[in-house]
Amino acid sequence: MTWVLFPLAALAEIGGCFALWAVVRLGASLLWAVPGVLLLLAFALVLTQAPADAAGRAYAAYGGVYVAASILWLWLVEGRLPDRWDLIGGAVCLLGAAIILFGPRGAAG
Repeated sequence: MTWVLFPLAALAEIGGCFALWAVVRLGASLLWAVPGVLLLLAFALVLTQAPADAAGRAYAAYGGVYVAASILWLWLVEGRLPDRWDLIGGAVCLLGAAIILFGPRGAAG
């Protein structure tokens, strides 16, 4: 379930933020803000479905997926090829997300 929810949340969050970026930074019509706000609301609702025992843990793990998805957005939507540092950073973030999500939990922590 996490493998579907986190990418879906990332798409909604990045799309919503990009819509507002387009209004403020690229001079797009203010109407772009409407789907932007709706996408940000969808992001928040999707993320509440993450199978984690605490909100902070879900948000922390999602952060790694968000970083990697943002690098994909850079390439696929903005047409800018990620460099090796983007790719290395994204891989490190995904590793961190996996550790947070799948690390053994016990009485000590």
